[in-house]
Amino acid sequence: MAVEASIKERTLTRLRRIEGQVRGLQRMVDEERYCADVLVQISSVHEALRAVARELMRNHLKHCASAAIRGRPDEAEAMYDELVELFHTHSR
Repeated sequence: MAVEASIKERTLTRLRRIEGQVRGLQRMVDEERYCADVLVQISSVHEALRAVARELMRNHLKHCASAAIRGRPDEAEAMYDELVELFHTHSR
């Protein structure tokens, strides 16, 4: 199942902004900026990516997971396993 159109547009906008932040990080390293300043910007990019992941996770739960869980028992079991792995991966 695809991502809702409005979520897709917001996600692409956020990812483009993050791409700009990463290019800024590259410039900061190239210009040998103060390490602490670079680390603060890395933290900002990390948090921005986490926000994108949360939005996509919500979409996945609302659409893909809900449909699979309401579907056949084997689809539901596979989705439960997938969700456990996703939560494990994203809780680190």
